[in-house]
Amino acid sequence: MTNLNNTTLHQPKQIILNAFDMNCAGHINHGLWTHPRDESHRFNELSYWTDLAKTLEQGLFDGLFIADITGVYDVYQGNIDLTLKESIQLPSHDPSTLVSAMAAVTQNLGFGVTVNLSYESPYQFARRFASLDHLTQGRIGWNIVTGYLDSAERLIGQKGLKDHDLRYEQAVEFLELCYKFWEGSWEDDAVLKDKAQRIFSDPAKVHAIEHQGHFYQSQGVFQVSPSIQRTPVLYQAGASPRGLDFATQHAEGMFIGADKPEKTKQQVDKIRAHAKAHGRDPSSIKLFAGISVVTAETDELAQEKLAEYIRYASPEAGLAHFSSSVGIDLSKYADDEAIPYQKTNSIASVNSKFKEQKITPNDLKAQLKLGGRYPLFVGSGATVAEQLIQLLDETGLDGFNLTRTVAPESHQDFIRWVIPELQQRGRYKTEYSQGSLRNKLFQQGDRLTAPHPADQFRFRNCKQKNKQAQSA
Repeated sequence: MTNLNNTTLHQPKQIILNAFDMNCAGHINHGLWTHPRDESHRFNELSYWTDLAKTLEQGLFDGLFIADITGVYDVYQGNIDLTLKESIQLPSHDPSTLVSAMAAVTQNLGFGVTVNLSYESPYQFARRFASLDHLTQGRIGWNIVTGYLDSAERLIGQKGLKDHDLRYEQAVEFLELCYKFWEGSWEDDAVLKDKAQRIFSDPAKVHAIEHQGHFYQSQGVFQVSPSIQRTPVLYQAGASPRGLDFATQHAEGMFIGADKPEKTKQQVDKIRAHAKAHGRDPSSIKLFAGISVVTAETDELAQEKLAEYIRYASPEAGLAHFSSSVGIDLSKYADDEAIPYQKTNSIASVNSKFKEQKITPNDLKAQLKLGGRYPLFVGSGATVAEQLIQLLDETGLDGFNLTRTVAPESHQDFIRWVIPELQQRGRYKTEYSQGSLRNKLFQQGDRLTAPHPADQFRFRNCKQKNKQAQSA
């Protein structure tokens, strides 16, 4: 019996897998929209997305993670000419509009949707995502971003990007107000649907929330009754000191850059330690790295496919995307010139690399041979499976965000060649588990579990705090 228990306890970690995409033609691997077999130009057609959702569910993907930006990439060469020519996330459409249709043709696939809170009203946002959680039967997640583009600020009538840390102060209050809406306004048994007594909802169990904060004010009853998850699954990608502190308090999933395995492991360990310092279980945050994969029946055929893809990719478009990520016009530097570090309000963790190491535009273009900067895995299904397992085991990651190369064949290839190899090695599920997206990820029910900041805003806890304040 002891040996059996030990075997059970030490079962290898199964890989969690999200497809990573965006409601546009050019997402991460730039230039590949020009490939003859690529269909990403059809991103404005609903069937493109419903077909993708069905394909991903056939492959038992845990989720489709949909990126988004507010604004345009206008830093490179000081304009958007290349951005428009190469469709560098322009045009791009609202990602949340896709979810209901994809949920209608699937039963298990989760949906992680990126929304920039800096340009949202907490109430309208909370209402929209609670509605989506109802319509997806508890399969919705939110990727929390605070923005990094000056062009976005100009679009909404502001003069420029707020200070990096100030954006996170606003994010904390935004989340607290959303928690009040999602967790505190309605009790679980408020909705009765009692036709005989003519009581749809019990007035005694629906409560107005009060919020008078620095950034937001709100008073009243949340319009949406409790959904399966109440709070959507929370994702974040903060890697700066302030972002890391925010994410390890609130996030259930975090996206980190997969550098060399030893550096990735250091980042994983750092995140787990921060979560523990906040009183959370270090395993309560699932950690994902973005990857690109080119696979085929054999290693040789995969290399041939990669060579074919490279002919259509645009490293310069990747450089233009990178320019906006760091807030520096990289076109100003000669190909072999070291790019100096400059403090900006853009993505701090990406920009800091110029401080840590000598990087030239040529170095970046070499990394961007497929137009994107994610680690690239090339080979047969067996080769790629072994590489992914090794990276997971060496670093402590929980899974990957698989970005597309040529759509839809890159996802189809991964499902055909890589997933069976992962399953044979016992590192990928052979069927979906039951319940909400949160329960599928953590096997601990549909709702956020304490300790988590959301817990203090639940009705029972707010009521208890009010009693304590009155008796004090």
